[in-house]
Amino acid sequence: MHISQILPPDGVKVLSSISSKKRLFQDLGELAETRYAQAAPLVVEALMEREALGPTAVGHGVALPHARLDKLDRVLGLFMKLEKPLDFDAIDRQPVDLIFCLLAPGGSGVEHLKALALVSRTMRDSNVCSKLRANSDTATLHAILTEAPAIKAA
Repeated sequence: MHISQILPPDGVKVLSSISSKKRLFQDLGELAETRYAQAAPLVVEALMEREALGPTAVGHGVALPHARLDKLDRVLGLFMKLEKPLDFDAIDRQPVDLIFCLLAPGGSGVEHLKALALVSRTMRDSNVCSKLRANSDTATLHAILTEAPAIKAA
């Protein structure tokens, strides 16, 4: 699996300021509606439900919110870079500025886990994160993410 299979160029967005996690999830929902024809309120609700189980911030300014949606037929990705970091209840207490969101079919198992592992490994790469933080052009951000090597998940 490769990030280019789950993240299209128009699935990347830069936001100047977000006031809360809920507002971020609303923006993710709107992008999912625009890009993938998913109902924004359902996406927001699914992300909020997953987040209620525990924060999806993984540390070092990165969050990996994810949710399952019954109407999807494959795993889909969205990426957002925040110009002003947001408190995300991260375990390391660092605010988040890089968000890679995964949306998976309701019944998906292995594919969702493979995608989550791929994105997690990519976003743990300090060189990738440094490049993402140094750029604000959406095409460049997409290129950085999709040029990261494909990673085989167990």
